[in-house]
Amino acid sequence: MAGGTTARRGTPFSDRSGPAARKGAGAPQPPKAPKGSRAPKAPKTPKAPKSGQRTGPRGPGARLRRGPVLAALAAAVLLTAGGTWVLYGSSWLRVEKVAATGMEVLTAEQVLGAAAVPVGAPLVSVDTEEIESRVRGRLPRVDSVDVVRAWPHGIGLKVTERKPVLLVKKDANFVEVDASGVRFDTVPKAPAGVPVLELNAGRSPSARRFDEDRLLHEAVLVAGALPQPIARETVQVKVGSYDSVVLELTRGRSVTWGSGEQSDAKGRALNALLKAAPKATHFDVSVPTAPAASGS
Repeated sequence: MAGGTTARRGTPFSDRSGPAARKGAGAPQPPKAPKGSRAPKAPKTPKAPKSGQRTGPRGPGARLRRGPVLAALAAAVLLTAGGTWVLYGSSWLRVEKVAATGMEVLTAEQVLGAAAVPVGAPLVSVDTEEIESRVRGRLPRVDSVDVVRAWPHGIGLKVTERKPVLLVKKDANFVEVDASGVRFDTVPKAPAGVPVLELNAGRSPSARRFDEDRLLHEAVLVAGALPQPIARETVQVKVGSYDSVVLELTRGRSVTWGSGEQSDAKGRALNALLKAAPKATHFDVSVPTAPAASGS
């Protein structure tokens, strides 16, 4: 068409000079927010806690949970302080009475004097081991002593005395010796039922090898192995050498014992012989598996 504009077939007419062309016609546009409203903000990333900063719950709930814990701690402190005062500061649990038992030769006054228990002191502060040490150190006759607290006001001492199994003559007195060979006391009179040692080893060929202490040890082994009924009838233990021990019994009877070895077996053999041959006057148990009795 003359003087006009010729449009291409298939191409729609569009004005590329308008607003749509400038803003990118054909591209989808985001919806506009209504006036007066704000677009939602993206959630913030939580910040890491600083060093030393508390991260636990705060507020009244946390304070309520801490309350019982603090109360329990306060109660524990009060109980500890109260218990300490009762044990050490009050007059309720103090030593008022001291008792000693188990003595046969010693008196209660001797034991209590040696113990020196601090009457009036708090019972819990009494050193029981120190008391035991004092009693044993001051009274050699005491073999052991058990010191116990008798709540609320007492201390008890259970004494075990040494038992003499042999006597050693010393001038006009007698030295008591127990089954361990301990010489623990000197008495003016021989206790009944305890044999006296007679040591005659001066001319023995073994005197140089076995001195007096060793021979005393052998005699103690023999006396300590005697059954109680036989020990009460034993008057004397004669030691001539290491392997020559002889017992003198009541009614003129004697026993060849030999050495102190196998003393337990020899004691049992002698007990059997005395029952089997009550009228015999001499017994030989130096070989305990073949004991013998003679005389009538």
